[in-house]
Amino acid sequence: MKIRKAVIIAAGYGTRFLPATRSQPKEMLPLVDRPIIQYNVEEAINSGIEQVIFVTARGKHTMEDYFDDCFELEQVLERKGDEERLQQMREVSRMADVCYIRQKKQLGIGHAILTAKDIIGNEPFAVMLPDDIIDSKVPTLKSMIDIYSKYGAGVVAVERVSKEDTRKYGVIEPKDVSQGVYEVLSLVEKPEPEKAPSRLGIVGRYMLTPEIFEAIKITPPGAGNEIQITDAMQILLKTQKLYAYELEGLRYDTGSPLGWLKANIAFALKRDDIRLGLQDYLDRL
Repeated sequence: MKIRKAVIIAAGYGTRFLPATRSQPKEMLPLVDRPIIQYNVEEAINSGIEQVIFVTARGKHTMEDYFDDCFELEQVLERKGDEERLQQMREVSRMADVCYIRQKKQLGIGHAILTAKDIIGNEPFAVMLPDDIIDSKVPTLKSMIDIYSKYGAGVVAVERVSKEDTRKYGVIEPKDVSQGVYEVLSLVEKPEPEKAPSRLGIVGRYMLTPEIFEAIKITPPGAGNEIQITDAMQILLKTQKLYAYELEGLRYDTGSPLGWLKANIAFALKRDDIRLGLQDYLDRL
């Protein structure tokens, strides 16, 4: 079955970026000259996704407005004859079929996914956490969709983390299948290093089957007193297989100030119109 829909979880408070996120969503912070959220949408579209479902919360209206038409700005650009920027603005609003649903209480990623159940219906779907920006030749989500198509089961993206950092991630117990692909035997959320089944931590990309919704409903609050999607997937492992894809390329955690700054520098250095000036400035520092 073709994967048509992706859920982007954008309902968090962005507390690591306070006070900047006091009045604007962290997903709208710029990564060079585009908001962080746009990189996620572009990855989804480049992976064959047709509809993007944003799970948002109070105070996220600027993100919703961003992907809408902006007639006033387009008229200004048209009068100025700025065809290049005019085309850019039109491409943003026509980028994808988007819709929005609110998570009224922040009860965890599992709960956020459950809020999209009626829009998803009875079909497999992707989930993206916008903090994770992945720079790779082939979109990570596309590679995961290919694995889903081959095995007909859910897929999570994983990255090899340090032993000390296992307590920050959901961690899998892997069984080798092929290069960079594992069958998941079990999962545990934020284990202490001595209890971690591996060093493969789950990062912000998921391919899920619709049965996950019933698993989420019976998942009790876990780490952080939240409904963890890792715990729901562990429940689903009793009846379905799950695979993991070890991502290629570089992942940036733009949900923290340091990670956001690193991503800005890395992406700016890839830009022909910025690279030389930025490199000169960094050298002088």
